[in-house]
Amino acid sequence: MRVLLIEDDKRLARLIGTVLEEEGFSYDMVHEGDIGLEIALRGVHDVAIIDWMLPGKDGPSIIRAIRAAKIPISILMLTARTQIEDRVSGLDSGADDYLIKPFAFEELLARVRALGRRFNGTDSDGWEIRVGELVMDTRVHSVRRANKQLELTKTEWDLLEYFLRHPGQTLTRQNILDYVWSYENKVKPEMVDVYISYLRQKLNIPRLTDPIKTIRGVGYRLDPDHA
Repeated sequence: MRVLLIEDDKRLARLIGTVLEEEGFSYDMVHEGDIGLEIALRGVHDVAIIDWMLPGKDGPSIIRAIRAAKIPISILMLTARTQIEDRVSGLDSGADDYLIKPFAFEELLARVRALGRRFNGTDSDGWEIRVGELVMDTRVHSVRRANKQLELTKTEWDLLEYFLRHPGQTLTRQNILDYVWSYENKVKPEMVDVYISYLRQKLNIPRLTDPIKTIRGVGYRLDPDHA
C-alpha cells in the first residue's frame, strides 16, 4: 500500500514516516498544501494522510479538490481542532476518517490499515497481494513466485507492487514513473524499460511464462493468467 503524507510539521512528519515504513508501507511526504494536491491528483496512492492547517492550500481544500477530480483514494485528516463542528466540517469536505492531535501512532496505523482495506475492497488484513503464482506480503516485505523467494531492490519492489495492484491493466510509462519514482523530476522515461528488464530477470522461473507483457507504443501489463 502506498501512502501520501501531507504534513507541515516536519518533525511529526518524519515520525509518521518512520512508523509507516516499519509497518511495510511505501510513502511519499510533502510539507506544502499546493504541492500535496498536485501529487495527490496523480492518482498513484491508496491512502492520504492530510493535515488541516498547511501552507498554501489547507487540508479541506485539498480534499475537496481530490473528490472533485474523482481520484480513488482513502483520506485520513489530521487536526488539532477538537470541536464537533470542526470534525463535521472535515468529514463533509470528503475525508473518510478524522484523527485529533496528539494521537498514538498505534491508532494512526490502525486507521490507515482500515482505510487501506476499504480501498482494496477486502476484509483481510490487507498485507498479502496474490495474482496467480505471485504472492507479495507487504508486512514482512517478501515476494515469491511458485513458492520461490525473490530478492528485489526497493525500486523493483515498488514496480511489482504497482503491477500486482493493477493486474490485467495496461500501465503507461508515465503511470509507472509517477508511481515508482513519484515526483523525482530527473528520472527519465527510459528508466522504466531498464527496471522492467531487471524485474523480468527476477521473475524468470523455469517452465513459467514471463507475466509482464509489452504493449507496444503504450507501456506494460501484468497478465494474471501467466503470473
